Amino acid sequence: MELAPILLFVYNRPLHVERGLASLLQNAEAKDSELYVYSDAARSAADEEAVRQVRKTVHGATGFRQVHIIERTENWGLARNVIDGVSTVINRHGRVIVLEDDLVVSPYFLRFMNEALETYKDEPRVGHIQACDFTQDATLPDTFLIQWTGSWGWATWQRAWAHFNPDGRELLRKLEERRLTRRFDFNGTYGFTRMLRRQIEGKNNSWAIRWNASLFLEDILSLNVGRSLVSNEGLDGSGTNSISGDPYVSRLWMQPLRVEKISPVEENEAARKAFERYYGRTNSFRAKVFRRLRGMVKGWFRF
Repeated sequence: MELAPILLFVYNRPLHVERGLASLLQNAEAKDSELYVYSDAARSAADEEAVRQVRKTVHGATGFRQVHIIERTENWGLARNVIDGVSTVINRHGRVIVLEDDLVVSPYFLRFMNEALETYKDEPRVGHIQACDFTQDATLPDTFLIQWTGSWGWATWQRAWAHFNPDGRELLRKLEERRLTRRFDFNGTYGFTRMLRRQIEGKNNSWAIRWNASLFLEDILSLNVGRSLVSNEGLDGSGTNSISGDPYVSRLWMQPLRVEKISPVEENEAARKAFERYYGRTNSFRAKVFRRLRGMVKGWFRF
C-alpha cells in the first residue's frame, strides 16, 4: 500500500508545531511518508519572529521519507492555504492526509488513515475520513459513517475533493431550496448554516464549512471514529479560529484502531443522534454562559 502524503499547515506557533511533528514521528509509517509543510507568511510585524521560529523548526524536520516546505511570501490565511495546498497535492498523489499545526496525533494515526483511505478508495459515497472524536460518547462504535465532515485530522481522495465548492452563497442557496438546513445543523443543535452565512458575509473565512456543505449536498458520507486519534492542542486560545475552553477536548486513543468496511454504506442514525445530544448539551445558552463565566474566573485568578 502506497502511503498518502501528509499536509501540515503552520503559521506562528512554534511549540505547537514541535509537539505535532514529534507525535507524527511516533507513527511507524512516518519514515515512509512524504510530508508537505505549508508555512504562511506573517500577517503583521508582530508575528514575524514566531513565523521565523516555525520555519526554522520545519526546516529541521527529519524522520520522513521526504519533506517539502512551501513558504508563502505573503499572508494567505488558513482557508486559501488549505484549498490551494490540498488541491495541489491531491492532484499529484490522488489522496491526502491533512493536519494543522495545533494537532497532536496518536502513534496509530497514520496506520488508521492509510488503511481507511485504501479500504474506501473505490466507494463513491464515502468522501472524507475524520480521526478526531470530541463527543466522548461511549455509545459510539470505533468507526461509523455520518453525513458531516470534521477538520481536525482528516483525509480524502481526489474523486471526493472534486466536489468541493468554494462558493458559499451557492451552497447556502441549495441547502435552503432543498430544505436541508435543519438536518445540516444536527436538528438545530449547532449553527452550521449560520457559520456558512457568516462566511458569505466575510465574518469568517472557513474552508471547512464549505467542504462540509459540499459533501452534505452530494449525500456523501464521512468515516468517523468513536475513539480519538487526534487531540487539538490549540484550544488554549492561541489559534485564529480557536476558543479557550474545553467543550471539544478529546482523549487520545493510544491503541490501534481497526478499519473494517461498513456495509451497507449508509449513515449511522444512532451516531447522528449522539452528535445531536452532544451539541444540544454543549451549545445551549446555559452552557455558553457557564463557559464564559469560567473563563472570566480563570482570568481573574491568573493575575
